[in-house]
Amino acid sequence: MSYYFTDDEINALITEEKTHTGAIHDIMNFKESDGHKRNSFDIIRPDGSQFIIKLRQNANNMNDFSAIIAFQEKDNNKDFKLRRYNGKSHEHSNKLENVKFYDFHIHFATQRYQDEGRKEESYAEVSDRYSDIKEALNCLLEDCNIKIKQDPQMNLNIS
Repeated sequence: MSYYFTDDEINALITEEKTHTGAIHDIMNFKESDGHKRNSFDIIRPDGSQFIIKLRQNANNMNDFSAIIAFQEKDNNKDFKLRRYNGKSHEHSNKLENVKFYDFHIHFATQRYQDEGRKEESYAEVSDRYSDIKEALNCLLEDCNIKIKQDPQMNLNIS
């Protein structure tokens, strides 16, 4: 199943309050595979759909990274990328605007790019708000209304 969301629907998903319960250090606890360090976590919605946060960083190039938030309906294996916070490792081109740049940048899902048959998150803007994957994740959490709630079980002191 393919997704199609209007700009208003995309904005509603982005601004929806989301809470992840767990330890913040676990989010940055990467697993290495195929020359990349990766991690992901899900935020399940009451209807069974979910937001997926994906982190990926090249093991050899610290500027080659992505922090992504995607939406996925229940019982669907395809996701819709709402935002992607990329490092400064490649030139990006906004095809419809005929604009190119080489810098840290944020991809935005848009109705316009979907209408033109492009990937939902093809449009991007330069950002000076981050310079590494941890800062990019912090921007994603802030921009996409995600709260990290410490799991109370993590605070138990066993004597």
